[in-house]
Amino acid sequence: MSSAVPLSAFSHFEKTTESLVISHQGQFPAVTVSFNVAPNASLGSAITAIDKVHDDLHMPPSLDAGFQGTAASFTRSLANEPLLILAALVTVYIVLGALYESFIHPITILSTLPSAGVGAFLALILFRQDLSVVAIIGLVLLIGIVKKNGIMMVDFALEAERERGKSAADAIYEASLLRFRPILMTTMAALLAGIPLALGRGFGSELRRPLGIAMVGGLLVSQALTLYTTPVIYIFFDNLARRFRPHSSKPVTGGGEKAEPA
Repeated sequence: MSSAVPLSAFSHFEKTTESLVISHQGQFPAVTVSFNVAPNASLGSAITAIDKVHDDLHMPPSLDAGFQGTAASFTRSLANEPLLILAALVTVYIVLGALYESFIHPITILSTLPSAGVGAFLALILFRQDLSVVAIIGLVLLIGIVKKNGIMMVDFALEAERERGKSAADAIYEASLLRFRPILMTTMAALLAGIPLALGRGFGSELRRPLGIAMVGGLLVSQALTLYTTPVIYIFFDNLARRFRPHSSKPVTGGGEKAEPA
């Protein structure tokens, strides 16, 4: 023991606090920083602000930052939703093209969708709702609800043209008059079903409210516009199709007199 060297001869020690547990994500140590969204602020704007701070810090390559939980679900949904909406529109166009045997009139039916999208966005802005995942689901739902207005009118107009030989203007005018009541009934049924979602209160209502607001706003604007714009677009595309359609040769009839039976 006489040759023992005390620890204080070549080092010093002090009492400090240290974490008892080191969290890991995969094989790497991780630190979780939580945040809440301020009143009247959207999650998208919060994510944008955090990304800006992350870029300004110029973190070393060994330090990686990412979102978890609701923020991660939000960023993933926004990355995939445009492709899903585009795939839905392409699928609807192919089905309508095969149903009506036309490349033009499916565009007439799909022309009702922009007015619904504008109405949904205006309603979300008016009620100070952000474009959340539930609101995007409402936009996808509007694709199926709104395009039935165009389907009802175009289907009846094409039948009147092909079977009764009516002109495009007369056919779509008659279709608008005869299909007005079923169009109004189905639209009002979906609109009145969305009002309780938009005005609901209670537990979980903040999740359902963007869906109802997007539905009500999109249906109101589309109902007011498509009854006027769809006939115009139908006549325009019908005239365009006739212009590029090859003219059929008329049969040549003889000029002789008709023979009477003896």
